[in-house]
Amino acid sequence: MELDGILREGVGREASDIHLKVGAPPIFRVSGRLAPWEGQPSLTRDDMNRLCESLLTDSHRQRLREALQVDAGYGHPELGRFRVNVFFQRGEPQAALRLIPARVRDIRELNLPPVVERIAAERRGLVLVTGTTGSGKSTTLASMIDHVNRSADRHIITVEDPIEYLHRDDKSVISQREIGVDCTTFAAGLKGSLRQDPDVILVGEMRDLETIETAIMAAETGHLVLSTLHTLDATETVTRAISA
Repeated sequence: MELDGILREGVGREASDIHLKVGAPPIFRVSGRLAPWEGQPSLTRDDMNRLCESLLTDSHRQRLREALQVDAGYGHPELGRFRVNVFFQRGEPQAALRLIPARVRDIRELNLPPVVERIAAERRGLVLVTGTTGSGKSTTLASMIDHVNRSADRHIITVEDPIEYLHRDDKSVISQREIGVDCTTFAAGLKGSLRQDPDVILVGEMRDLETIETAIMAAETGHLVLSTLHTLDATETVTRAISA
């Protein structure tokens, strides 16, 4: 079974996610429901090894061997980008792919309140977009970055794992860095960005104390820092930041 056919089927079904595992046909999540690809054979270990070979770069394959799981981005010339997580279960490779819309949607198109545009226009501060998995955190941040890019002359640096939405320079200059490819960790990428003349810094996720401390320092020294946390409300967000 070829990767191209699986991806085309997923896009055709308007699936949000694609699951690939040994012993089952490709499985698509459509409107929140999981649906196996009927009429297709179950994937074998050889199938999964070949699919993972196509999805991952050499550096990502090395990280998979070392950590037994890896995040990556995969771009298809016709279908767009996919966020990929490859891991092992019962000693067999498995993959989960999230389809990323080819076009970054405008703030107003997302029906976000006008205050989001004003926040994106700030010159300094720390902005955290929070919520559960799949609630639109990455989509919201991408929309804010796109708004800045189209409206102001800024140097925007993103540190992501992996890079999801691709941005092209408009009025701003954008530098997109991926963990494991362009920098080692969120904290290292964030620290490095402070020496790269940034105006706006996007950190894909606040995962540890060092990243949070560096983000706060960057905000206090005159930069706009955007990031995400897996929290449900403002109180939990502050508590998580303090206790990290």
